[in-house]
Amino acid sequence: MTTTHPTPRTGKQWLRRGAAAVALAAVLGGIAAPAALAAPATTGATTAGAAASARGALISVAPLATLGRDQVAAELTAFGMDAGTVRHGISAYRLTYATVDPRGRPTTATGLLVLPRGGPHRLDLVSDTHGTVPTRDDAPSGGAGYNRITPYLHASAGRAVAAPDYLGLGGGPGSHPYMDTRSSVTASVDMLKASRAAAEQLGRPLTRDVYATGFSQGGQVAMALGRELSRGRDGFRLRALAPMAGPHDLTGTEFPGITDGRVAPASAVFYLSYFLTAQNRLHPLYGDPAEVFRAPYAQTVEGLFDGNHRPEEIVGALPATPQELLTPEWAEKVRSPRGTLRAVIEANDGFCDWKPAVPVRLYAGSGDTDVPIANARSCAADLARHGVRAKVVDQGADADHTATAVRSAPQAVRWFDSVRRSPSGG
Repeated sequence: MTTTHPTPRTGKQWLRRGAAAVALAAVLGGIAAPAALAAPATTGATTAGAAASARGALISVAPLATLGRDQVAAELTAFGMDAGTVRHGISAYRLTYATVDPRGRPTTATGLLVLPRGGPHRLDLVSDTHGTVPTRDDAPSGGAGYNRITPYLHASAGRAVAAPDYLGLGGGPGSHPYMDTRSSVTASVDMLKASRAAAEQLGRPLTRDVYATGFSQGGQVAMALGRELSRGRDGFRLRALAPMAGPHDLTGTEFPGITDGRVAPASAVFYLSYFLTAQNRLHPLYGDPAEVFRAPYAQTVEGLFDGNHRPEEIVGALPATPQELLTPEWAEKVRSPRGTLRAVIEANDGFCDWKPAVPVRLYAGSGDTDVPIANARSCAADLARHGVRAKVVDQGADADHTATAVRSAPQAVRWFDSVRRSPSGG
């Protein structure tokens, strides 16, 4: 990893598990998580009756962790992250709540609620949507690591944080519908509702104001969530958008980058495998894995993304390049998408094509070979066509995917502070 922030190996491993390049880092080491962020036991299964509750209904609250201010600062520093915005300790909880699956059927999901220990009685809320994870326990409420670090960062600055696990991750049933952005948005909106109810129960009621951020997959979800919140439903008021390294342009940047080398080959293999197998559960992309994946991968690839395999297992079972993974027909389809594949990509694209009435900043790194910075620039161009000026904050040519997250998150906290003081965002 190229970064100017020296990070312990534990920090690197966790960071990348929470980042879109999750699987690659896990190969580099098997270091255990520091005890301060280890995941305590969580609540048991929910009932069928609870699943039928209204969307966003709070089912349960389970305490996960309590850290003092110095402990939070130490955890951030261990990741090479700027701890200058830490003002409070934090308390973290796993929420279980009612939501709907991609077909609109009742289900349940889990997520992480983090509250500052101190600060104002009524709290503004940050929605922090996480990057790609293949393993249930790597979601924010399920375990330790980067997907808790950024919620801790925002909460320690004095805001409540709602970090959804998405469907099929954490304690949610079923498989994760990876990159089905609309269901990630419904789960995120419903997590905001559940967080409002839980915060009230915990004696820290929330204001209407929501600041939306997220990294990698979560950066795209943040933009789509912002559009949903802008419609004025559910009693929330969007205040600012700060996506970090989001794949905002699947059609024009991310998928072409897989075939032209802008996306690193090993990362491309991971993303393609996860995307195609997850989307095939929702749409008829293929009938037999052998149509898409070469032998011997056709026999095993679907089972790797069952939510139970560790990242290092997945990477170890996959080839190094897309050419080794895909059949010739599907290599051509990925190079020039058509038919159902094209429709699926387009259905999960274009979430910057609207007019936010709030300030927007797009964080990215020109050294990122997982989500190339052209994604952010394309998003800014889409917004500009609607008359919205969104600054692209480039973390530099030495900022890979991980370093982009490490540098961007504290900057987003400070920017949210400035937006709260001045709605123009400074």
